[in-house]
Amino acid sequence: MTQLKAWRAAIVHCIADPKDVGTEAAYEYFEDGLLVVDGDQIHALGDANTLIPNLPDSLQIEHHPNAIITPGFIDTHIHYPQTDMIGSYGEQLLTWLNTYTFPEESKFSDKDHARDVADRFLAELLRNGTTTALVFGTVHKVSVDAFFEASQVHNLRMICGKVMMDRNAPDYLTDTPETSYQESKQLIEKWHNKGRLHYAITPRFAPTSSDQQLALAGKLLSEYDDVYLHTHLSENKDECAWVQELFPNSQHYLDVYDQNQLLSERSVFAHGIHLCDHEYQRLNETGSAIAFCPTSNLFIGSGLFKLSKAEQHNVNVGLGTDVGGGTSFSMLQTMNEAYKVIQLQNENLNPIKSLYLSTLGGAKALRLEDKIGNLTVGSEADFILLDKQATPLLRSRLALSKNIEESLFVFMTIGDDRAIQATFSAGQCVHRRT
Repeated sequence: MTQLKAWRAAIVHCIADPKDVGTEAAYEYFEDGLLVVDGDQIHALGDANTLIPNLPDSLQIEHHPNAIITPGFIDTHIHYPQTDMIGSYGEQLLTWLNTYTFPEESKFSDKDHARDVADRFLAELLRNGTTTALVFGTVHKVSVDAFFEASQVHNLRMICGKVMMDRNAPDYLTDTPETSYQESKQLIEKWHNKGRLHYAITPRFAPTSSDQQLALAGKLLSEYDDVYLHTHLSENKDECAWVQELFPNSQHYLDVYDQNQLLSERSVFAHGIHLCDHEYQRLNETGSAIAFCPTSNLFIGSGLFKLSKAEQHNVNVGLGTDVGGGTSFSMLQTMNEAYKVIQLQNENLNPIKSLYLSTLGGAKALRLEDKIGNLTVGSEADFILLDKQATPLLRSRLALSKNIEESLFVFMTIGDDRAIQATFSAGQCVHRRT
């Protein structure tokens, strides 16, 4: 029989999208809550004084009066090979790729290097409370092997894929349509659904793939029921113009992917800033999702994501850090920047909606809401402890908070990795702040 474990603290999680049910009905909050875990699953959740009388006297309860428990964060778009080039100065997207990204990614033909970066990358995610991510590898098959091997160590639910890129990139980073298809297929057979791991077919973006390669990516997607498709879409205006030149027979950027059968319920498109109504409509019709990456969009000067427009078209949206175009592994800081992106469009991003985007919304974008993203009974026990006394400023500011929404907003605006007291994956502690 599995030993039950429990954590007593304030607990908050989202149970629906605020846009569908209103803010108040979108979350559950227990001021003095109890989270009970049986093995790797959530066994019970509720008010501590209500639950405790019905639990075994021998139950070990960790008491955290100065913490708030939330689900682990879900990052719907990030590049692990760009860990060491985060904070690279001064360029917009296309020049940034050639100046910084491609030279850095060339190092990942060496599996030892890839594993070293993967280990450090995962440590950063866990330090920031992120328990699931949709991750780019490089064009090198060994980059994906190294990442999945590192993820297995902590029993993390992770998604990754080998980049497919056969043109408009340095020779040392290109594959061919056939090798990208065969190597992706081998990686799917080896890793997809192995434990908590999933595979994503990963053409970098339309300009670096030929028609033949995109067609083979679509073929792969049709051959495996539940693999993901992960790529970029309409991040930068120069990029959008380039796509129109390269694919003159496409109606718009998304249509390039649509013509190759790359839109699906497990397709996630990073950025999606410069979209027309028909593109939103097609994303909705196919169940495809957008990863909103505010720190990257501001840092590289790409533009402001139109969350309200995506919501009008009922497109699934999750948050992404997009490291290393993004400037922080912290989903708290990503929520901070998301708030500002929405503010610049004369709208507001409610803290409950922010929590939704970084937890249950991300899970829905990845079609994993039956497993992660909230703390309902039967879900996988991926959760974090936010420390209300992590810094002097957090301590003094949170002491003045009138309700959980205000407390969450304070964490999202002045919190960072220091606010993450502990991170749990499948019921096991995988990070504890020292």
